[in-house]
Amino acid sequence: MKTKETATKRKKRTIKLTLKNSITFLTFILSILYIIIFYNYYFGRNKVYAKETSTSIQETKISKAQKINIEEIINQNINTGQKEEYVVEETILEYITKYKNNEKLPKGKIQVIQEGRQGKQEIITKKTYEEGTIISEQQISSKVTKAAMDKIVEIGIGNNTNTFDPKIGDMLQVTSDRLPVMVEPNEQSQKITTLSKGDNLKLLEIENTWYKISCLSTIGYVKSENTKSIEQETKQEIKKENEKQTQKPTHTNINIDMALNQPSGLTLEQFKKILTDDKDTYKIFEENATYFYYIEQQYKINGVFVAAVGIHESAWGTSKIARQKNNLFGYGAYDSNPYNGAYHFSSYSESIDLLARVFVKYYINPKGTNIYGGEKAMGTYYNGPTLNGINKRYATDKNWANGVFKTMKYLYNKL
Repeated sequence: MKTKETATKRKKRTIKLTLKNSITFLTFILSILYIIIFYNYYFGRNKVYAKETSTSIQETKISKAQKINIEEIINQNINTGQKEEYVVEETILEYITKYKNNEKLPKGKIQVIQEGRQGKQEIITKKTYEEGTIISEQQISSKVTKAAMDKIVEIGIGNNTNTFDPKIGDMLQVTSDRLPVMVEPNEQSQKITTLSKGDNLKLLEIENTWYKISCLSTIGYVKSENTKSIEQETKQEIKKENEKQTQKPTHTNINIDMALNQPSGLTLEQFKKILTDDKDTYKIFEENATYFYYIEQQYKINGVFVAAVGIHESAWGTSKIARQKNNLFGYGAYDSNPYNGAYHFSSYSESIDLLARVFVKYYINPKGTNIYGGEKAMGTYYNGPTLNGINKRYATDKNWANGVFKTMKYLYNKL
């Protein structure tokens, strides 16, 4: 029994020794591996760094740019004081007046066939300010929100110098598409009703360019230019225009400070005389002298002044804008892109008529002044009714007023 027990214990001891030794050996191996890994990690890494820092200095590119000071740039921009803004404005779209010759009307006779109506347009403008003061203004785009309607006027060119000079009691007929009947003989009076083309009227009284009429049960005043006589027996011979050639202009003292919201007083023949000139290469002003005369009659403006502006701006009608766009005044042109910005008219008479109305409405009359068609002046750019007053807002050229006045004197001296 003893021998057998001893053999069993030895067997167990042998097994224990073998397991312990195995664990010790394994621990030793792991320690060696750890030391190797640790050595390679640290010492091997240092060698790589040493290799990277050995790059040649000549291969390194060095920027010559200076350090950017953002704060300084912002301060510089602020100090310039410049600012841009886009402004959307709804403005009046002026109607165009179209003139048509009528051989059946006596020479010099004028009849309105259709009254003009204003429209509206939306304009986007870029404005640049410097220290609170506007330094430039450029129209970016425009959109018509309400179309304007042309005014149509017939001008007599017939050889017959006789016309029907209505008398009280005569029958008249409306020539325009619409004709307002007013309580008093002025365009600012209250409107009673509106007549249509072809309506018959009875003439009750004559007051300058106004007729007091009766139509059915309505009695009031109408503008004489919107009617014609239908009484053949009242025909009278009128005085010829050339009998008035000796008349002197209203302004006998021509100077740069003269008021331009008064007609010159020249007759049609006098306008033709001063606008017939060798400098007028294409005969533009000579052939359109009638319209400079007519704008005086309708808009109360100095027609010689308007002609002088056209001559000054278009170099007697020789400019590209004048020749290709029938625009004698460069109307609508901006300094940055004058040709593309300039309005295109179908005839020179349209540009003459429109510019006369623009001057009357915005430049030479203070706000609220009664002007044409029952309208009141806007006075947006009014600085006095003189050339120097207009120059403050109309033209960027500070010598514009002197240039136009020089042309005005040249024209007046031809009388």
